[in-house]
Amino acid sequence: MLDYFGKNADALKHKKLFLFDMDGTIYEENALFDGVLELLDGIVKSGGKYVFITNNSSKSVMDYVKKVRKMGVKGGAENFFTSGQAAIMLLKEKFGNRLIYAQATKSFYKELKKSGLNVTKRYTENAAAVLVGFDPELSGKKLRTTCEILTKCDIPYYATNPDWVCPVDFGYIPDCGSMCFGIEKATGKKPVFIGKPEPTMINTVMKKFGMTSEQTLVLGDRLYTDIASGVNAGVDTVCVLSGEATLDDIEASEIKPTFVFKSVSEIRTECGSGTIGK
Repeated sequence: MLDYFGKNADALKHKKLFLFDMDGTIYEENALFDGVLELLDGIVKSGGKYVFITNNSSKSVMDYVKKVRKMGVKGGAENFFTSGQAAIMLLKEKFGNRLIYAQATKSFYKELKKSGLNVTKRYTENAAAVLVGFDPELSGKKLRTTCEILTKCDIPYYATNPDWVCPVDFGYIPDCGSMCFGIEKATGKKPVFIGKPEPTMINTVMKKFGMTSEQTLVLGDRLYTDIASGVNAGVDTVCVLSGEATLDDIEASEIKPTFVFKSVSEIRTECGSGTIGK
């Protein structure tokens, strides 16, 4: 098998754990890309595992499960790991039961509370930290409250992901990174980003399934998050051209994927005695 540039991609035949980005990689908003179901079925039949690792924290894991099931994707909560979950792990470790102010969607806020975190969406000077997630429900009131806390309180500030844009059916909308850029211009405060390109999500999933870096593959459409996270975790990567990254971006970037394909539907890789995607 050859990738877009004619590079031999037979190394993919040894992969057992496939970590997929979601937006721009397996679907565009609510439309699943061609070939995704066949590829996922092939991975399972070959004895491999797939997990969706997404920086998009706007939905809870169970909401993501419901979304992809409507598209025909089989799987449950064990097939997902989000930047929201990574944020929950970090905040629990650092702040325990101390109060956290969260700028988040209703779905993500509900997941934060369900996890046991002590969170609020109201202005308070008693918060130990601020968490900002990708929020398509963002209102002027929410933004004002976040800026007020960051301006008046000298506390740690975290954000789920640094993505500039999120792909939708007509193009793109601002993602968490862009929202945080606006907050920075208003308050002078920069967040610590939690999700990709940090290797935390990849390392956590590899440990969970007992897989090595040699057995693991990251597939995504963004160089500065998806591909960079794979590079930082020491695993092979596939950049697909179905989302944000372009060939010009790949040529110009210092972050280089191991392989490049037009889309995940082009990936036909052998694993063990089975054939993935055929």
